[in-house]
Formats: sequence, structure tokens, C-alpha cells
Amino acid sequence: MKTIKVLSTKNLSWVNVTKPGEKEIKYLKGKFNFHSLDLKDCLPPLQRPKLEVRPNYLFMILLFPIFNRRTKEIYPSEIDFFISENTLVTVHNNKHPSLVDFFKICQKKPFQEKYLFGSPAILLYEILNRLLLSCYPMLNHISLDIDQVKKQIFNGYEKKIAREILIIKSNIVIFRKTIQAHKNVIKKLIINASQFFSTARLNIYLDALVEHTREIWDLLEGYKETINALHETNESLISYRLNEIMKLLTIISVIMLPAALIANLFGMNIPGLPFVKTPFAFWIVFFIMLLISLGMIRCFKKRGWF
Repeated sequence: MKTIKVLSTKNLSWVNVTKPGEKEIKYLKGKFNFHSLDLKDCLPPLQRPKLEVRPNYLFMILLFPIFNRRTKEIYPSEIDFFISENTLVTVHNNKHPSLVDFFKICQKKPFQEKYLFGSPAILLYEILNRLLLSCYPMLNHISLDIDQVKKQIFNGYEKKIAREILIIKSNIVIFRKTIQAHKNVIKKLIINASQFFSTARLNIYLDALVEHTREIWDLLEGYKETINALHETNESLISYRLNEIMKLLTIISVIMLPAALIANLFGMNIPGLPFVKTPFAFWIVFFIMLLISLGMIRCFKKRGWF
């Protein structure tokens, strides 16, 4: 099957399964006799990150973020690992560029000699390390988006960048949810991997992976606080500008109210109204309205209302 590719050396095999379906699951069941519950977890929907210890292998699920360039959104994608003494099986949807590229690299003999020898310890570390390193460009992209929001937020684009802020907040939340369990899962891997291969050297590498997850988490924490502060600032500016508009409209309404009252009085067409029979009645009434309006404007300015 095109979705199952195998790289084999003298002591180690890497089975890479992409876009798993029923046929791929049957193949893994027949070839390696993996537990049916573990194989079921390889199919959609996404599962939570975890490490299951079986008699003949370790089953690990990790989620990694993927960036959609078209929508500028981040979404999680699952990678499943079956780890035994001389075999590493990876199951994924073939959307992780770092993993796809690394498998192509390992098809060349010099790299097979470098990574596919002995136990799957070094190969597993290299895959996880490359996947974690692929998170940093996405973090840099989030940082640049936040900086762009900072520049635009005080330039009168509050309403336009509100959507950008919500996208950034959503990306950070999804990123945090995706990476949150990595540290505990890798620590559990360090404890349980020794029953399948020597971890004396691997522990150093896996500890480095734990440090990567901590660093990524710390960056996300900083980004979360920053974007929340910018969101609050943007909301305050929007509220301030709306209040200013409402205040201006209220002042205009108040200024026009006496003029409207005078116009209604002179429009009643009843006997006894002043200035009605004079030839300059219109202009007299108009100037009365104008004087009242100007007086109110001066009063408002004196009080600092606008």
C-alpha cells in the first residue's frame, strides 16, 4: 500500500503509516499484533496525548500544531508511535512537513546508518526533536502577529484588528492545549522505555525534549498575557470612541431641542403668536434659534464637554 512505507536496516525497522484507514489498521494488526484499542486510537477523531505500556511495546500519542497559511490558523494533528525493541511505527496524517521530510532523508543510506541502528532510541529522539523544533517558526509567526497588532491598535484600526486579535488568541489556546501534555508524556516515556532498550544515553536527549516543551510553554504563557492585554486595550479604545460618538450625538440633540421647540410653537398657527404679522418674522425666529444654539455651544465648551 502507498500509505505504508518501511525503512529497514540490520537491527531496526521504521514503519511509516500515512492517512490511516481500515486497511492500514488491519495490516498493523496482522503484522505486529498491536492491541485493538491502540489501533482504534490511530483512527479519527483526535485522541488525548498519552503513553500506554504494553507487554511487547509502548504506545504513545502526541499532538503537534500545524499552521494553515491560507487562514492563518493553527490546528492540532495527531501522531501515534508504537515503540518496541527493534521497530518504530509512526502513524499520522502526512501533514507534518518535518516528519515527512525526515522520512525522505532517511531513505538515503548515509542517514540510515546515522539514525537507523541499534534500538529505536536515537530515531525516536530525532523525530520528536524535529517535531518540537518545527513549533518555533509558528511561535515566531505568533510573535510577529502580536507586534503587528501593537502597531495598528493606536492608529484607528480598532474594529479591523479585533478579528486578528481573536485569531491570535485562538491560535495560542490551541497551541497550549496541543503542547500541554508533552512534558508528562515524555517523562513517562523516560521511565518506561528502559524495559525495551537502554536509556542511559537516551535520557539525556529526552531531558532536552522536556526542556523544549518547557521553553515552548513559557513562550506561550508570555504571548497569552500580551495578547490578553492588547485585547483589553483594544476593547477600551473601541468603547472610548463609541462613548465619544454618543456624547457628540447627545450634544447635537440637546442643541437642536430648543430650536425644534420654537419651530413647533410658531407652527401651531394660533392667534397671539409674536412676530407672526411682521414682514421679517422668519428671520427674527431664525436668529432667536441661532442665538440660543450658540449660547448652548458656548456653555458646553466652557464646561469642557467637547
